[in-house]
Amino acid sequence: MERYILAHDLGTSGNKAVLYRADGTLAASAVASYETRYPRPGWAEQDPEDWWRAVCDSSRALIARAGIAPGEVACVSFSAQMMGCLLVDKDGAPLRPMIIWADTRAAAEEKRMIETLGMETVYRITGHRASASYSAAKLLWVRGNEPEVYAKAYKMLHAKDFIIHRLTGRFVTDYSDASGTNLFDLRKKEWSREICAALEIPLGLLPEPRPSAETAGTVTADAARACGLLAGTPVVIGGGDGSCACVGAGVVAEGNTYCVLGSSSWISTASREPVFDDEMRTFNWVHLDPALYTPCGTMQAAGVSYSWYRDTLCGEEIRAAREAGVSAYALIDEAARRAPPGANGLLYLPYLLGERSPRWNHAARGAFVGLDVTTTRAEMARAVMEGVGYNLKVILDILDERRPVEALTVIGGGAKGRLWLEILADIWQKPLEAPAYLEEATSLGAAVCGGVGVGMFPDYSVARRFNKTAGRIEPNPANADRYKILYQAFNEAYEALRPVYGALAAYRARTEGK
Repeated sequence: MERYILAHDLGTSGNKAVLYRADGTLAASAVASYETRYPRPGWAEQDPEDWWRAVCDSSRALIARAGIAPGEVACVSFSAQMMGCLLVDKDGAPLRPMIIWADTRAAAEEKRMIETLGMETVYRITGHRASASYSAAKLLWVRGNEPEVYAKAYKMLHAKDFIIHRLTGRFVTDYSDASGTNLFDLRKKEWSREICAALEIPLGLLPEPRPSAETAGTVTADAARACGLLAGTPVVIGGGDGSCACVGAGVVAEGNTYCVLGSSSWISTASREPVFDDEMRTFNWVHLDPALYTPCGTMQAAGVSYSWYRDTLCGEEIRAAREAGVSAYALIDEAARRAPPGANGLLYLPYLLGERSPRWNHAARGAFVGLDVTTTRAEMARAVMEGVGYNLKVILDILDERRPVEALTVIGGGAKGRLWLEILADIWQKPLEAPAYLEEATSLGAAVCGGVGVGMFPDYSVARRFNKTAGRIEPNPANADRYKILYQAFNEAYEALRPVYGALAAYRARTEGK
């Protein structure tokens, strides 16, 4: 009887369930969507019961689609959105909707954390700057604003932790997800007593942190009836989506480096030790392999910048693409390829959503610098792709200083466009490798974790065999000098605009208050 691994990827817009064979090939997939609610500006919440319905619906659909018996599923494992805050009672019932990663309501709590502990203390212990984006500030917000909810809380969970409890009855999390809370000691791999004491958060409120490949338990009879799995099926904890994507991209040994080119974008590497930047521009997760870390920098608006450009300035291409039955991006790429490298000196600053790493500036905004009467839309399209490349190079340079990066694996929807990969290779002067699975790396990482957990795979190195390199792009040395000049100009443009961003933020605050 063939054995399969069922990997659930609980994302922001829905759950993608993927069935993998023991040789790493994809057998079938199913998607079940759910809603994100935005009750107020800066708020973002989800109903955990929607996740459970999505997991049950997609599991049943997947087993039916693949034509297998539930007993052929060797284990279930998870990848999921990180940095959330879900409070549950002793039975695991949600006490309020989940405050998800995109929610930034806890700005006052972020400030209080910095005043209480100091930014560098939080950074050195947890590997992350103190931020409203992380679980700790969200938990403090609930305590201060919904004390009746906080008083009833038994555990704070993340998305996958909630589903694991529904399946097994156990309250656990893994090291990678825990490392996105601002409460986890990165080196000791335990909840930070110093931070929790300073913030008056009881350690008992937090789930037990365990290695990602540990089996949390087995599917209970009640859960089996709900989701169509066989009672007794092992449930492997899995990890946060970033750490799972890392494994799925084949970044499983020290020095392996990858870039996700999606709506947001990040560069991350595998390291035996955390990488602490003196300016705290980058941050650190725990890898699925507990012997490794994944130093990382995440920018907000990579693919978002290109989709904004398409939707705002490319109505003609959208119409032509619709008539021709092709992607508008293909037509925009075709035009951008005709523009020279460097876009004739046009710079794009990709800060449409403010910026996390490397700038950490919520007030930053997007800009074109260098427009003149001869500027074409082709040059603007190329400048958008180049601007994302310059911004990512700041992150890459930080990682490169610690340990030289020989090549990068690139995954995500943006990696489908060859031109953008060529531009990145030329700006970074690094070879880029595109694996066979560009958009399934996250679920593949969860599947590898599951296989390691139940002994199907000896270790995480099988990921490189499962997701082999399908293409390689070498940098063009002829473009190195021009991109070096423009990269410096890009950074100078940001620094010059910083006071302008501050003035605009103050203006928005005044006008929004009227």
